[in-house]
Amino acid sequence: MRRELEVGIRSLRGRPVVALALWSVPEIVPTAAYGIAVAHAVDDGFLAGRPATGLAWLGALALAAVVGAIGTRQVYLRLGGLVEPFRDDLARRVVSGALARGAAGNRDDGAVSRLTRQVEIVRDTYAGLVLVARTLVVTVIGVTTGLLSIAPLVALLVLPPFLLGLAASLGVMSMAAGRVRDSLRADEEVATCATAVFSALRDVTARGAEEYAARLVDGPIGDHAAAERALARVAVVRTLCFVVGGWGPLVVLLAAAPWLADRGLTAGALLGGLTYVLVGLQPALRTVLAVLGDNGLRYVVTLGRILDAGASPASQQQGSPVTPGSDVALRQVTFAYGPHSETVVDRLDLTVAPGDHLAVVGPSGIGKSTLAGLVCGLLTPTAGEVLLGGAPMAGQPVEQLATHRVLIPQEAYVFSGTVLDNLTYLCPDAQAAHIDLAVEAVGLATLVRRLGGLAGQVRPGDLSAGERQLVALTRAYLSPAPLVVLDEATCHLDPDAERRAEEAFSARGGTLVVIAHRISSAMRAQQILVLDGSSATVGDHDSLLQASPLYRELVCH
Repeated sequence: MRRELEVGIRSLRGRPVVALALWSVPEIVPTAAYGIAVAHAVDDGFLAGRPATGLAWLGALALAAVVGAIGTRQVYLRLGGLVEPFRDDLARRVVSGALARGAAGNRDDGAVSRLTRQVEIVRDTYAGLVLVARTLVVTVIGVTTGLLSIAPLVALLVLPPFLLGLAASLGVMSMAAGRVRDSLRADEEVATCATAVFSALRDVTARGAEEYAARLVDGPIGDHAAAERALARVAVVRTLCFVVGGWGPLVVLLAAAPWLADRGLTAGALLGGLTYVLVGLQPALRTVLAVLGDNGLRYVVTLGRILDAGASPASQQQGSPVTPGSDVALRQVTFAYGPHSETVVDRLDLTVAPGDHLAVVGPSGIGKSTLAGLVCGLLTPTAGEVLLGGAPMAGQPVEQLATHRVLIPQEAYVFSGTVLDNLTYLCPDAQAAHIDLAVEAVGLATLVRRLGGLAGQVRPGDLSAGERQLVALTRAYLSPAPLVVLDEATCHLDPDAERRAEEAFSARGGTLVVIAHRISSAMRAQQILVLDGSSATVGDHDSLLQASPLYRELVCH
């Protein structure tokens, strides 16, 4: 949820935000004046036998309401300056993400629903969130100012139950998040299924398959209805929150009225306090519950789906890799470091399909890092050829290779500068949402917070070897390259941190080659390459236990 809120907050920049803040000031006037005007109209006017004075105070309240209305009108006039650019950015994300998937050969059946419905949901709820946040701040400031002016003791009785109800309503949001996600997922399934049925309507009619088509659509529709009913039950809980925060202050104030009267509280001051509850706090909490509890939750969940789907395939955690140029093939590759040196790799044939996860294991000095250099084009084979994306790697410009593969060695390179500069070194135009995803996925969040956020300064000498590796791993995660080679790049991490980082790269998409430091890395791979100095054996864990004595020894089997 933090990512989605940060996206909305980052859009609150420029003149429209300043204008909204300035035109919100007049709205505080009637909110603060309601209770004061009522208290003086009762005490100094009607109860004192001076009805003209009482009417004058009420007239002043009417003038304050006019001032507030002017401010409200100006706020709405300037709201479009924030909302429409935000909507345009979301539409660009959806379209670019769908086009990227199409170019990669992957269908995106949910793109239509995201563009036509979900973008509009986020647009409308974003506007509502901006307004409700502004209204809440205005109301609390105005009510607190007014209560302190007429009776500070009333403020101590009224504000705590209101804040309790507000906090409870925020708690309901986390409880309902899963239900809103289910509703949106079901909505996409209905759209996908209905599109398939409607596109084949002629065939359905010609073959008399109406009943089959109806059953096909019935399941997703039923799931959608169940998800909407679950959301309705959340509304009941929000009603209870309103009872606590909206009616609780009124009950407390009425119950404490005799006690307050004994301490000198006038009838006008008591009536003014009731006015603040009924005219200020209750409507504000009702708006918060309506917008945050429903629209706000839809904003968070829907925007999250748009951001995930709109990210480039290389930066997603969707596990649907297959970016063009991510397959690797070695054809009869032989390599030695000199004409009279011993052969390190001898006539090796190896194919790593797009999206595969390969682990390379073997004793130290057997040639694993040499293989990593060959795969990345840093070393030229003595014989044979290395293909990347079906094209020979030999002779390709370094700039071209940099867009296709990234290598993280055992000794991670970190330079002095900001955290952001270190992370985006391979992808300078990375979006903030993608950076946040990478930091969380790889496990760098704790270090980023310790350094003071993305703007914090990195001093390589102050970081441990494991922390430098985490920075380099996150940098590789953000890279647009579809092929990632980790040459013992997690050797300074503990097993849990290593597992988290490798699983993040597996889910990121693209092809992953891991020169394994621990045998547990091999257990997570789809394929395992065992190098023993005289031969190379490829297989999965179970087949290698049967075929490779060295692998059985490495796993202590």
